[in-house]
Amino acid sequence: QVQLVESGGGLVQAGGSLRLSCAASGRTFTMYRMSWFRQAPGKEREFVAAISRSGRTTYYTDSVKGRFTMSRDNAKKTVYLQMNSLKPEDTAVYYCAVDLSLTDALLIRIPEVDYWGQGTQVTVSS
Repeated sequence: QVQLVESGGGLVQAGGSLRLSCAASGRTFTMYRMSWFRQAPGKEREFVAAISRSGRTTYYTDSVKGRFTMSRDNAKKTVYLQMNSLKPEDTAVYYCAVDLSLTDALLIRIPEVDYWGQGTQVTVSS
């Protein structure tokens, strides 16, 4: 069992920034494939960003490329999502996700997620 606790959401004006954090439990954090997903009202949950176990490789959905940056601190068992130049269409509940499989591929597909965080609301006003 892995517990994920997100924080850092809130209300921000368009063009502003927020930094989300996700703290994970467990002793093998360095083996966790970690990602961020989001779900807007009335829409399906979608992939946002993924990071490799080492933190050296990241991947983003097209709509956030150049604006969002995902990182991880393995010593703190925490991943982050720095969100800049926020737009109203970024409004959603953001979820941290983990997969415990040993594949080297990045975690970008919802069916591969083993555990979810509780979610943190991000609201961007125009």
